[in-house]
Amino acid sequence: MRHIVLIAHNLRSSHNVGSLLRTAEGLGVERVYLTGYTPYPLAPDDDRLPHIAQKVDKQIAKTALGAEKTIKWQHRENVAHLIDELHREKYLIAALEQGPEAVKLSTFHAPERLALIVGREVEGVETEVLTLADQIIEIPMFGRKESFNVVQAAAMALYHCRFMV
Repeated sequence: MRHIVLIAHNLRSSHNVGSLLRTAEGLGVERVYLTGYTPYPLAPDDDRLPHIAQKVDKQIAKTALGAEKTIKWQHRENVAHLIDELHREKYLIAALEQGPEAVKLSTFHAPERLALIVGREVEGVETEVLTLADQIIEIPMFGRKESFNVVQAAAMALYHCRFMV
């Protein structure tokens, strides 16, 4: 059985976060890390202003439909420290991003321990984060658009990694 964690780094949309949590929960992701400025649900020891934390929590809940309460998630400010920890735990770090060094998702064979990074909705995963990844994976585009929505891309990649041998 594969151990898969998802890192959502520097996303802006609370609705995308909620949808990612729901998607990850449905695909058996063990934990979602919400890093950088990615919005996150209300936490027990939340240090945000209460009205801000509650507003963001409500926005996330709108698309998460309860998954924010059933999937394990954690907010981490520093993605580099998290990647370091996951490397020590023997996870392969794979970033979902387009580029000349990327391998096509269809040819990627997920290892037993995988941490998948998805990044900003428009700009993608930052170069500094890509340099910390062991592998870059891309989903080929066949239409005129240059990329998929972050949630749809994550869903495709997570499904492939969960079920493809």
